[in-house]
Amino acid sequence: MTARILTTIGLMVFGLLIPLLEVNPTHVFNPDWPQHARFHNVWQLLTNTGLALLCLWLVWARGQIGLAAIIGGWVMASVVLAHGLGPVYDGAVTYEGGTELALAGLPFGVVIPLMAMALFAAAVALDRRARTG
Repeated sequence: MTARILTTIGLMVFGLLIPLLEVNPTHVFNPDWPQHARFHNVWQLLTNTGLALLCLWLVWARGQIGLAAIIGGWVMASVVLAHGLGPVYDGAVTYEGGTELALAGLPFGVVIPLMAMALFAAAVALDRRARTG
């Protein structure tokens, strides 16, 4: 049960928390963003929410914690990778002109996905331990 709960918490990060944080004037309704950029943002939010719902079904209906953790881990790792590649495409995890909380020099927009990835890893380890007895 603990593995399912840890996985669910990790899935809620990109399936619920991030969409709630991005449907606002700095992202989805940002008049300074080109319409095409806003389209891609909404597309990404809907895709991630759909993946989170699929993963929740995998966890709670099918007991497939490992597969759900791989999918969720990739979504969260993509945030970290996008941050690392920011200098290549002139992107940033923080909103221009905004302030961002940081931990150990990393913006919370990167720390939280790293924490979700740790939850997925812990869930897989617990699930394996429970299955092998």
